[in-house]
Amino acid sequence: MLKLIENPVPWPNGAKVAVAITFDIDIDSILHLAHRDTSHKLINAQSLLRYDRISVRRIVDMYRHFGLRQTFFFPAWCMEQYPDLVDYILEGGHEIAHHGYIHEHPNEQVSKEDELYWLQHGTDVIQRMTGKRPAGWRAPLYNFSEHSADLLAQEGFLYDASLMGDDVPYILKSQSGEVIEIPSHWSLDDWPQHSYAPEFDFISPIKSPDQGMDVYMAEFEAARKYNGLWVSIWHPTVTGRLSRCDRVAKMIEMMLDSGDVWFATMEEIALHIQKCRAEGTFVPRIENMPTYAKPLEASTFKVSAPRRTFQANG
Repeated sequence: MLKLIENPVPWPNGAKVAVAITFDIDIDSILHLAHRDTSHKLINAQSLLRYDRISVRRIVDMYRHFGLRQTFFFPAWCMEQYPDLVDYILEGGHEIAHHGYIHEHPNEQVSKEDELYWLQHGTDVIQRMTGKRPAGWRAPLYNFSEHSADLLAQEGFLYDASLMGDDVPYILKSQSGEVIEIPSHWSLDDWPQHSYAPEFDFISPIKSPDQGMDVYMAEFEAARKYNGLWVSIWHPTVTGRLSRCDRVAKMIEMMLDSGDVWFATMEEIALHIQKCRAEGTFVPRIENMPTYAKPLEASTFKVSAPRRTFQANG
């Protein structure tokens, strides 16, 4: 049989694929960052994003119907503004992971100390509101910085879920230690499929639920065929909408009926990788971080202008 994943993970109970349906609950945090001076005037955009107050409950109820526990990445500021959603998620037995304080971008912070401040501030809020330090982190908009791996290891995080460098989990190694990377990629993000948000300069043709699902399921079938990993990065304001959530429920039914899918929280996946590594049943790839210690100098490239030849017509 063709082998396209060189180092597949032995998933629990002989499962062919590990599945985590993760949701990033950004609510209106992104509005306050993108439009700091006028966010109070953008009432329609507020209503679009605050739809999470409806859809998060819908998603938790759907998980309860199927007996699933999954992971929600939640900016800490949003948790403070909407504590009822925090309670509803925790009552369902789900994991709440770190997603910044107010969806700030780590790679746009002035210094490593600034990034650390917001990381610690968010952790403090999550611990206070859930009773547990977060095990994992996803950089807002995937904007992982050159300091992020080091800070995550320093702060004792088990896993990161920001990067896209493999089809199975791997290890980020920095001066401060190691963090398990649980990767995904843009094909499993719902914004390219369904989002029309002119306030954020994100305008794309809105696909039907089935068209979006065709992309997700192509990734699922390949991951299942080759013992891979399938991690969605969805948003309640997007995939929590009624027709799309209904289509997700059909997807879950199909996955459950297959009998060879391991549904797990991100923390459970990371702990499984940790266990397999200790037992020697899986040896993950190790990536040293940061990739580049500093920008490459212009002289490194030694690129000359291309030669162009013009020919007159006639």
